[in-house]
Amino acid sequence: MATIEKRVGRRSVSYRITVSDGYDGNYKKIRRRKTWRVPEGWSEKRAEKEVQKIALEFEQKIRQGYEIDNRKTFGEYAEYVIGVKERAGVKHNTILSYQYLLRGVREKIGNMKLVDIRPFHLNELYRSLQEKGLRCTESKVHIAMDLGAFLKEHKISRASLSREAGVSHTTVTSACRGNKIFRQQAEKMAKALGKRVEELFVADERTVKLAPKTIREYHQFIRVVLAQAEREMIVPYNAADKATPPRRVHTTANYFQPDVLGEILRALEDEPMKWRVITHLLIVTGCRRGEIMGLHWSKVDWVNQRIKIDNNLLYAKDRGIYEGTTKTENIRYIRLPEETMELLREYKSSQEELRIANGDRWYGDDFVFTRDDGRPMHPDSITNWLDLFSKRRGLPHINPHAFRHTVASMLIADGLDMVTVSHQLGHTKVSTTDDYYAHVIEDERSKKSACIADIMLRTTRNYINKKR
Repeated sequence: MATIEKRVGRRSVSYRITVSDGYDGNYKKIRRRKTWRVPEGWSEKRAEKEVQKIALEFEQKIRQGYEIDNRKTFGEYAEYVIGVKERAGVKHNTILSYQYLLRGVREKIGNMKLVDIRPFHLNELYRSLQEKGLRCTESKVHIAMDLGAFLKEHKISRASLSREAGVSHTTVTSACRGNKIFRQQAEKMAKALGKRVEELFVADERTVKLAPKTIREYHQFIRVVLAQAEREMIVPYNAADKATPPRRVHTTANYFQPDVLGEILRALEDEPMKWRVITHLLIVTGCRRGEIMGLHWSKVDWVNQRIKIDNNLLYAKDRGIYEGTTKTENIRYIRLPEETMELLREYKSSQEELRIANGDRWYGDDFVFTRDDGRPMHPDSITNWLDLFSKRRGLPHINPHAFRHTVASMLIADGLDMVTVSHQLGHTKVSTTDDYYAHVIEDERSKKSACIADIMLRTTRNYINKKR
């Protein structure tokens, strides 16, 4: 039963409503409170009647599980949700993405109360991001004062500041000249001088208009946060489900025609063995770059001529290079042609020679593709190498994903069923493959339709000729 307490102030009258909501982990009674202020001009009888109604509604919502807590803002709750997702085992890079997206929307809706967020507010947010953009602070800062004069006044040499701050003498000199330096370096210098970084340095801000695809990422993040609030019965519905983000713009996947692919394969013959094998595997498997870079020798089945794809090599600023599950967390086996198996055998022999030459300096961890000391390679290294390779050879721009699209397109064109194609690519759902390669599928359907039309016309003509 709700309790109602009347409060008479100098300028207004209000009622505080209290409802018991069970006990917490320490067996202390949980009390939910709500304050209602009497509108000016209302009689006492009318106010008492209205507060009884409000108290009843408030109690019913509490009993139904809806925690009406006006103190919970989107920003505060989003941080809690990110923590929940991290503890639930959501991929690390996804968590980093959530943190980044939260920083982007915090200024707009971070201080809004969860219970106040409506689809209208989100639609306005998406419009603002598309038309006005997002304010971004650059990673570099510049001095806001005459640093040279400051050091001279306090009898501090540039060399001593360099030692105390743990930055190079060149960085200190650059800052004194008013040039931009990295914020991390600025923070170290400010700390050494006993100042806050904001007192000495300023960051340049710019506004960046966001593409529909990026805005949809923000929308998806907001949707995740509000979905958790709905599950925990903090809000009655997910406002993001009723909002209207920009429409998804379907882009045509970049893939190579057979003649271009032939040129790439011929050009690879003169390249170092490691890069040749990496690129060859990308071409014949359609795997993601992280899946190839994360391949272990123990996952190569020499007898059945296949490889097992069950992990992914990733990079994060706070972790460095690390292993994770595949993007869709599935496991698949991919058969390889004899030519590819032979390349792998040849490469394995050359890697063994390198391992012996390094001796104790080898950090070998069973990775197929490694640096010269056996450590795993950065996932970006193959992207960077392919870019340079295509420029050196006068080839069209090459990126790892283009091979993936090429494999999919060729398999579809060859008449392979979509279930098999989807499995080859590691998609969780066949619908993903259908959606992504709709243009290829439509092209093949058009060709088949043309063949059918030709058959129909030819059959009709034969019939007419027979009648004659």
